[in-house]
Amino acid sequence: MDVRVTSDPQAFEQTVFPFLQQDPVLHTIIMSNVHERATGTAGAEDEPSYFVSVHDPDVVGVAMRTPGRGVYVGALREDLAEPIADAYAAVLPDLKGVAGDRPAAMRFGRRWCELRGGEAIETRGTRLHKLIELTLLQADGTARLMRVDDVGLVAAWADGFAAEVADEVATHNREWAERHLEQGTLWIWEVDGEPVSMVGYHLPLYGVCRVGPVYTPPEHRRHGYAGALTSQVSANILASGNQACLYTDLANPTSNKIYHQAGYRPVADFVDVEFS
Repeated sequence: MDVRVTSDPQAFEQTVFPFLQQDPVLHTIIMSNVHERATGTAGAEDEPSYFVSVHDPDVVGVAMRTPGRGVYVGALREDLAEPIADAYAAVLPDLKGVAGDRPAAMRFGRRWCELRGGEAIETRGTRLHKLIELTLLQADGTARLMRVDDVGLVAAWADGFAAEVADEVATHNREWAERHLEQGTLWIWEVDGEPVSMVGYHLPLYGVCRVGPVYTPPEHRRHGYAGALTSQVSANILASGNQACLYTDLANPTSNKIYHQAGYRPVADFVDVEFS
């Protein structure tokens, strides 16, 4: 078994995408992150990413660590978690955590703590869903594509979203909003001319678009705006000939119920593990 580490996203993409594209929904997180860095659309970063591939002799497992975040192992086989943890320990002095399939993430965490000390604590569960049969949800108002004059509002809402999900890495949100404007990948739900909710999505990669973020400011919640807008954006994705998927927080039964009503069905569960 051969474990390789690189900070070159283009080389990594060429090496591992033939393996990942076998299931582009299951591997959506790592594929979109790698591709955005390989094409230069991820925004400026002040430190390198570290990508790991395991070969036996072909690629059998992958992981990534982007600046400021933990390692993401996704749907990695559990037996590959320890050699990948060893590979990261050789290039990183510290690490905030790991995320992915529970057995692999926890085994990575135990190995990391053996090497570096501390404790691995499971902090959050998420669920990946795939759109199977769309049902358009209804609410007062209409959907429209983001406009130039929305950039400031969308950036502020991105700040609010990041604060709610405790994302310490979410910075440069104005640049993020401007990228969505340029790509045409963010929609706003409007009621009587007032924006009340937003839904973004990633450009298609191997026929898959990942929906998110979905955000409604607290003062506009409980009116069905996010569900209606998500289903409309999902309809647009389907109309373009692509599949739609999204992640939910398992601690939020309301959003899981709404997306189920729209036609999304579970694919896999993942966990976030933090290191003390």
